[in-house]
Amino acid sequence: MQERAKQKTQQILDTTARLLDEVGFDDLTTILIAKDMGISVGALYHYFPNKHAILYALGARWLEEMTLALDATAALSIESMSLLEFVDRQIELMLNAYRNQRAILPLAQALWAIPELRDLDAQHDALVISRFQAMYQRLGFTQSAAELGRIGRLHLELGHALLLTVVDQSEARGLKSLQDLKFLCVSLLQHHRHPNR
Repeated sequence: MQERAKQKTQQILDTTARLLDEVGFDDLTTILIAKDMGISVGALYHYFPNKHAILYALGARWLEEMTLALDATAALSIESMSLLEFVDRQIELMLNAYRNQRAILPLAQALWAIPELRDLDAQHDALVISRFQAMYQRLGFTQSAAELGRIGRLHLELGHALLLTVVDQSEARGLKSLQDLKFLCVSLLQHHRHPNR
C-alpha cells in the first residue's frame, strides 16, 4: 500500500513537472493535472491539498537533487585542484542537476514568486552558499566567513541564472553559454582567492 502511494506521488510530481514545462505556472491547475493523469481531482487531493503543495514537493525534490550535486562536488579532491578544474567539475555536476529537474525554469520562478514556497528558495540558497564556503576554504581562501558567504552568494546567483539559461538553449548555444559561465566563475574566484596579490 505504501509503495503504491509512493509511486502515485511520484507520478503526480512527474506529471506536474511535465505540465509546468508545457503550460507554465499560471495555466497549471489541479484540474489539468488530474485530467492528464486520468484521475479525479478528489483523488489528486488525497495526495496533495492544492497546486502549491505539489509545487512545494517538486521544490523539495529539487533541493534533494542539488544536495546530491553538492555532495559529489565536496567528495572531489578539491585541495589538489586548480580553480579552473574545480569550477569545471563543480559546474558540470550542477548542470546535471539542472538537466535532471524537468521544468526547472518555471519551478525556480514559482519558488521565488509564491510566498508559501519562498522557504524552499531560501533553504536552497543557504545550502549552496554554506557548501561553497567550505569548498573555498579547502581551495585556500582565507577570508572571514561573512566574506566567503558574500562570494558564495555571487557564485550562486551567477551560476543559477546562467544554468537556467543553458538548459533552455539549443545545444550549440548552451555550450557557448556554459563556457562563458565557467570563465566568469573562475575570474570571480581568482580575484578573491589571493586578494592581496
